[in-house]
Amino acid sequence: MAEALDPVIPPSLDNLTQFVLREACERGLTLVTAESCTGGLLASLLTDIPGRSHAFERGFVTYTDRAKRELLAVPAEILATDGAVSARSACAMAEGALENSRGDVAVAITGFTDAGPNGEPAGLVHFASHRRGSEVRHQVRRFGDVGRGGVRLACLRVALEMLRDEILVPPPAPLRSPRPRSDSA
Repeated sequence: MAEALDPVIPPSLDNLTQFVLREACERGLTLVTAESCTGGLLASLLTDIPGRSHAFERGFVTYTDRAKRELLAVPAEILATDGAVSARSACAMAEGALENSRGDVAVAITGFTDAGPNGEPAGLVHFASHRRGSEVRHQVRRFGDVGRGGVRLACLRVALEMLRDEILVPPPAPLRSPRPRSDSA
């Protein structure tokens, strides 16, 4: 059970967190988070389960565009053209989290808990997950105007589900060089 977040985290979310951490530990995988609108809440949850937190490698809280550029190497062009809350930004955050860590699996979260500055709807969140050697996966969710806490809790569930899916996917097959051909008859 999550200790510090116990009264806030629903049991189903606690169970999912424990499953993700157990599976990561059993497979020898370490996890990395790149968070914006959740402000480090996912990292806090992943380090709050006794006996399993060693599966967590590090977390990046990149609330501003500058932080996304400096810590995760999100290209300024993506932030300028697509915005920080976009598919391309989320994917670049997940890639940057792995490139700037020793982790095996990363998840990124960027979104609006309240209405965005240009009229973007409250609860619009982009997620990306990435396992070394695999393709980056993206999801977008529209949670609606359920309040900052409601959006953040909903984000935790989606991010944990994405981590779970990345962990359970078999690792990519190594590239094999072609076998030498035998010219004998």
